[in-house]
Amino acid sequence: MSELLLGAIATCCFIAGLFFLRFWKTTHDRFFLFFALSFLIEAVNRVSLVIFFDLREGSPVYYLVRFVAYSFIVIAILDKNRQNKQKNNE
Repeated sequence: MSELLLGAIATCCFIAGLFFLRFWKTTHDRFFLFFALSFLIEAVNRVSLVIFFDLREGSPVYYLVRFVAYSFIVIAILDKNRQNKQKNNE
């Protein structure tokens, strides 16, 4: 994958991370914090692909970091649903 495309994806992930971080600062909702962490990790992962030439997209480390980033999204969704169930039971 070309470095230009990786840079564009990293920039978009970074901006999305900052966007969710801003919502977290105003609402203090963990949902936005988990999403911000996920996108910021993904941005760092894309930048590391460009900086470290040994790291290829097919290497397991790349997918491990991606797995961690997407796990934050799943955790955010599960946490938000759990909070809504607790509010409905009260």
